[in-house]
Amino acid sequence: MNRMIVSCLASFVLTSALFAETAEIRVDLKLDSSDFVVGERIRGVVDVVNPSPERVSVGYSNSKDSFFIEVFRASDMHQLDETKKFPFVARFRIDSGEGQKLETFLGDHYGLRQPSRYLAKPVLVHGGSRYEGMVRAFDVVEGLQLARATQMFANRKGLRREFSLVYWSRNHSEHLFLKAMDAGNSSRNWETRDLGAILRLDRPALSIMPKGEVVVLHRLNQDQFVRSEFWSLPDDYEFRLQETVSDPETAGTARVRELYKEGGVKAKTNPWWKFW
Repeated sequence: MNRMIVSCLASFVLTSALFAETAEIRVDLKLDSSDFVVGERIRGVVDVVNPSPERVSVGYSNSKDSFFIEVFRASDMHQLDETKKFPFVARFRIDSGEGQKLETFLGDHYGLRQPSRYLAKPVLVHGGSRYEGMVRAFDVVEGLQLARATQMFANRKGLRREFSLVYWSRNHSEHLFLKAMDAGNSSRNWETRDLGAILRLDRPALSIMPKGEVVVLHRLNQDQFVRSEFWSLPDDYEFRLQETVSDPETAGTARVRELYKEGGVKAKTNPWWKFW
């Protein structure tokens, strides 16, 4: 009986050792959305799990492993070339039995400005073996236009910056996006910014100030607007701030509702036949 137990234990240990040696590293990519407006950075999260007995190391001077994401155009499976050669994720080390999640932006590496469907596949190379994750499909779309404006620069003749406000459905609501692209003696494309949910009761306002401020005002809900501010100069374009402001026409009634809620008092209601 003892010999049988010892034999079973030995077999179990051997099987476990063989499994550890052949356990495959798992890599996955999850994108924030299934579609993105042209110019967005296209954020995703890379998940690496290491059940192998060895450490996985990417991005360090003594690292032999590598990580990258391949992107294909779905219509003809043409593989896109990287526009910029730098790491897809921050450097990382993952010991045996551990995992890690890392942020990536596909729009920083590929020229994804042509509306189409694309396929992304994460790849980790470790010990001469290639580990691939599931292919993720996503669409790049133009969006539906709401407003346009052009910025001219007094100190940079021949340069103009074209702005457009578009909307698209995201997370079960419509979102507003600001797109920016240079024209004239420059063809630089700037990052498209998601300005958040929009209630299309009022047309959003897009204003360009003489000193370079770009201001967008759009309705968030029945009682509030969102004010987004950018700074636009000939060689620079950046987001500055975003704030929520009350609709002056409904601010009073909104505050009354808040007071009722804070005090735990229900607003008075009368039957339809009573007027007092």
